Amino acid sequence: NAALAHYSPSNGSSRTLSAREMYLFDTGGQYLDGTTDITRTVHWSEPTPLQKEAYTRVLMGNIDLSRLVFPSNTAGRTVESFARRALWEVGLNYGHGTGHGIGNFLSVHEWPVGFQSNNVPLEAGMFTSIEPGYYRDGEFGIRIEDVALVVEAQTEETFLTFEVVSLVPYDRNLIDLSLLSPEQIRYLNSYYEKIRAHVGPELRRQRLEEEFAWLQESTEP
Repeated sequence: NAALAHYSPSNGSSRTLSAREMYLFDTGGQYLDGTTDITRTVHWSEPTPLQKEAYTRVLMGNIDLSRLVFPSNTAGRTVESFARRALWEVGLNYGHGTGHGIGNFLSVHEWPVGFQSNNVPLEAGMFTSIEPGYYRDGEFGIRIEDVALVVEAQTEETFLTFEVVSLVPYDRNLIDLSLLSPEQIRYLNSYYEKIRAHVGPELRRQRLEEEFAWLQESTEP
């Protein structure tokens, strides 16, 4: 069902989940201090070589856009291809937008921020999703979605970059490390350190020891 990018369950199409396939879950909630929209894709058994490569290339696109430094007043459509480049290199693509504005206790899809031709230029303080994917009809779907804040980069001139505020590990079972560049691996390790620092103490505070152990395992360098 995840091969449909915006699938909604129904009594006629729902079926029992199996550990022998990929599972995509698009999650979120609205809280007084913000809105979340996070998508992760997992496989609890042995993924096929295509599934693993496609997932890794989607992750590469997510990382490449998330760590990009770009001039202020740049339109999202100008940098959108960074999220697709790793897929394009092997003739793969996805048929939906790369991200959308996210409201503060408002809309999950909030105009006018995003990466399409009719979105406004990116400015510091904007929240957007970054969500490349890949879908193979009748077989599987992959999407990796994070919420990112547009912030000023540490550059001499005023440039911008993204600060990812979604703190959820990616599925190690689906990552082919041989495809990642050293810079992408450094980014991944830094992201995992951030997850441990922010989420780990909260799980401990709530005495969620099983969840804490899972988090530590999932964020190993």
